[in-house]
Amino acid sequence: MTKPKKRINEILYFALKNKRLRVGLIVVLFFLILAFVGPLLTHYQWDAYVGPAYHPPSYEYWFGTTTFGQDVFTQFILGLKASFLVGIIGGGIGTLIGVLVGFTAGYHGGMIDEFLNMLTNIVIVIPTLAILLIISVYLKVRGVLIESIFIGFTAWPWAARAIRAQTFSLRSRDFVDLARISGIKPLKIMFTEIAPNMMSYLLMTFILQFGGAILIAATLDFIGLGPTNAISLGLMMNLAVLWGALPLGMWWWFVPPGAAIAAIVGALYLTNVGLDEVFNPKLRKL
Repeated sequence: MTKPKKRINEILYFALKNKRLRVGLIVVLFFLILAFVGPLLTHYQWDAYVGPAYHPPSYEYWFGTTTFGQDVFTQFILGLKASFLVGIIGGGIGTLIGVLVGFTAGYHGGMIDEFLNMLTNIVIVIPTLAILLIISVYLKVRGVLIESIFIGFTAWPWAARAIRAQTFSLRSRDFVDLARISGIKPLKIMFTEIAPNMMSYLLMTFILQFGGAILIAATLDFIGLGPTNAISLGLMMNLAVLWGALPLGMWWWFVPPGAAIAAIVGALYLTNVGLDEVFNPKLRKL
C-alpha cells in the first residue's frame, strides 16, 4: 500500500470513529438537505398572504403563520437556503483572500510581509457596522449576494494571520528549499508544495469562515441591515420582534430560525473540533 493511500485510510478510520465529527456533519447535512429539498414541500411565496393570521402550527401550516398570515415554514426554508448561500459565498471569499494574503506574506517575508500585515491591521480596525450603515443608504435594494461579498471582504484578516504563521514555518523546510533551487516560481511553490501540506488546516479555516459568515449575516439581518428583496433566518427574527411575536406568544415565528442558526453554527464548531482531532495524532482518541 502506498504512503498517500495509507494516510487517507488512516484519516478515514479516525474520522468514522470521531463522535464530534459525526454529529456535526449529520446536523449540517440535515439542514443542508432541508434547505435545497424544502422548497419542493411548499408552493407559497415567502411574503404571500396565504391564511389566517396568528395561526399556530397545524397540519396545513406546519410552522404556523405570521401576524399577516404568511407561512412561517416557507420563510424558514427559503431563509435557510439564503443562510447557507451566505456561508458558502462569504466564507469562500474570506478563505480565498486569507489564503492569498497569508501565503504571500508568510512565504516572501520582508517588506511584502510588512505591507500585508499593515493592510490586515487596517481591515481589522475598520468599523464594519458603520460601513454597512453607509452602504444601506446608497443601496436601497440589497440582496444575499451583496451581503455575502461584503462579509467575505471583511472577515479574512484572522485567516490570513493564521495561514501566514503556518506558511512561515513551512517555507524553510527541505522540500520547499529544493523546489526553490529547482527554479520553480514562488506562486507555484505556494500552491503545489506548501498548500498540500496545509490542506487539513485550510479545510478547518473554511469551516470556521463558513460558520462565521452565517452568524455575521444573522446579526446584520436581525438589526435590519440584511437583504431587502429576500428572506433569511436573521430577517425572520427581525420581523418577529418588529411585529410583536414575543408578547403575542407566537413562539413558532422566532424559535425555528433561532434554533436553526444555533444548531448549524454549533454543528460546524463540532465538525471543526472533530477534524482537528482526526488530523492531529496527538489529539486522537483510540
